[in-house]
Amino acid sequence: MSDVGLPPDAGDAPPKGDGIARGRLRRTAPLVALSARTAGEAVVVGLRGKLAGTDSTEFHVRTAERYAELLGRSKGALMKAGQMLSFASAGPAVPAEFQSIYQAALARLRDDAPPMAPELARSVLERELGQRTESVFAEFEWEPLAAASVGQVHAARLHDGRAVAVKVQYPGVADAICADLKNTELLATFLGLVIGGLSPRRLSFDLRGAAREMGVRITEELDYRLEAANQTEFAEYYRGHPFIHVPEVIGELCTDRVLTQELAQGKPWSDALTSGQELRDQWAEAIHRFVYGTYRHLHLFNADPHPGNYIFHDDGSVSFLDFGCVKRFDREQVQMMDTIVRECFRNDVLGTWRACVEAGFWRSSDPVTPEEVFAFWHEDFAMLWAEQRFVVTPEYAAKRIERRLSPNGPSANAFRHITASPEYTVMSRIEVGVASVIAQLRAGAHWGAITAEHLENAAPLTAMGKREHAFFQERQVASHA
Repeated sequence: MSDVGLPPDAGDAPPKGDGIARGRLRRTAPLVALSARTAGEAVVVGLRGKLAGTDSTEFHVRTAERYAELLGRSKGALMKAGQMLSFASAGPAVPAEFQSIYQAALARLRDDAPPMAPELARSVLERELGQRTESVFAEFEWEPLAAASVGQVHAARLHDGRAVAVKVQYPGVADAICADLKNTELLATFLGLVIGGLSPRRLSFDLRGAAREMGVRITEELDYRLEAANQTEFAEYYRGHPFIHVPEVIGELCTDRVLTQELAQGKPWSDALTSGQELRDQWAEAIHRFVYGTYRHLHLFNADPHPGNYIFHDDGSVSFLDFGCVKRFDREQVQMMDTIVRECFRNDVLGTWRACVEAGFWRSSDPVTPEEVFAFWHEDFAMLWAEQRFVVTPEYAAKRIERRLSPNGPSANAFRHITASPEYTVMSRIEVGVASVIAQLRAGAHWGAITAEHLENAAPLTAMGKREHAFFQERQVASHA
């Protein structure tokens, strides 16, 4: 039997005392039922709207609450998957004007995690480190700075005076998530809901492959040693950078379930949103350069682009946190994607089409025209081709999501026939997530000039680009000295 099949007793396991239903069928069935029910209601609401001009806001509020409640009760991988997708989009088939309703509902999956009791946190910490807390830390704040789905973060101080952040994983969370991930159908059903949304149309998209790829990323987040190694790699690359900061890892105080790092202090997301335009523009450019610069030079993506992972500073710099979800691409994959984007940047329709076929996104025999494929990429990334300052708004981000990921949107035909490798699932999530973060900041920049830097090795035009260019030039000179 394949990994997506159902064993004979799949639906027979009763819920345990924690309220988490066991068994593959029992875990998948509520999602299937809710998806079918919602799709049926959506048809009725849509018809009423067309015939009578009625408002469908109430329907979307009710639907968003249903999904948030179901994923929150599900715990395990479903809750984590909902968190991963909460900031970018609740479903591309949802009309742009209702996206914020779904984002707000799913955001609670990140914000409402109850913290561990101090006694439990202490027991996990001391078991992992093999020492009493007082022997390792001069001070330790048992009230957590943040509590999420996998672990919580505490402020502390080492005996040498360094301020640190200590992430402690919840006991048992790894078992719950790993049990879910043995059932590929569970995440595939969830992705079908998110990607297919309210549409009855079939897609050629490999949902099970995408579910496996998401499962790998979620599993990696459970391994704090791996996260520490990822973060160390990023920190070494950006050490001394003028506006990108990655906290240093305290390697001797990291285990499978505990991660200790330099404490980053600054403005949280809520304060960033109400800051002045100049600062918001700088922060947005820093985020964009961090995400795509790392991809360009190291072939790495920090694959969890939601604002809780950013700390904002008054000098325009940003500290980047949480490296549990990192996606690595090989050189060939990066070159293929760069070729596609470069042909778009040059407005070459046939060149874009040929690059996409060569990369395996479409077959030359697919019922998709070169013009449709070009529009799929080019219209979606309007900010990247802009020849002057371009302000990214929530409305722009919503339209981008609709064009890129909706089976009912402007690029519906191209989307229905795309056959990209499941590995690109993470890339799409990052692209949408980064655009959503910048959109919430309502930030502007000369994004076209930044694109030219990356694709054509053009000289930087923005002030931040010039500072970054000088930094890497000085580093290169020093390395050869």
